[in-house]
Amino acid sequence: MGGSTNLPPGFHFFPSDEELVIHFLRRKAALLPCRPDIVPTLPQNRYDPWELNGKALQAGNQWYFFSQATQSRTSRNGCWNPIGADEAVSSGGSHVGLKKTLVFSIGEPFQATKTNWVMHEYHLLDGNGGTSSSGSSRKRSHKKKDHPDKECSNWVVCRVFESSYDSQVSFHEEDMELSCLDEVFLSLDDYDEVSLPKN
Repeated sequence: MGGSTNLPPGFHFFPSDEELVIHFLRRKAALLPCRPDIVPTLPQNRYDPWELNGKALQAGNQWYFFSQATQSRTSRNGCWNPIGADEAVSSGGSHVGLKKTLVFSIGEPFQATKTNWVMHEYHLLDGNGGTSSSGSSRKRSHKKKDHPDKECSNWVVCRVFESSYDSQVSFHEEDMELSCLDEVFLSLDDYDEVSLPKN
């Protein structure tokens, strides 16, 4: 599949953080097909970011792929290092995911040179996979809002881009109408029907 989107003419892939978590990552973790099935699965530590072209899903100056979460994000020529604080991804007033920001550095650890390559790594949060009981829901309701639930599932979805390309321009301003792809997703997916497989 590689960088091919397999989308009809006129469709563009510019998902928001919420859409990446709800429409793609949750379905991947639940072993359900993603519709459309266009985001490939790649090992994080196999490719340098400039090697993603033709392998990950390309949308403009951004590349998307699923991967297994790992503590070691080291590739042949460098590694991904986390920067800043993790951000909660919300949907319907609830935290459903976590976004980690990482920067790619070239060279050996402690002697590496930072590049302009940035990766947003999205994780699911425990209790948002549709398998929670009423008791666990009550327990979570007592948690502070600034302390999101812990991560669950080994799957992550990644967005990679070069920051010099101004790739973080938002395509989802509040006053912007839904895109055709948004409407397709809303018509295909039912948030409440998705559940994570039990171990």
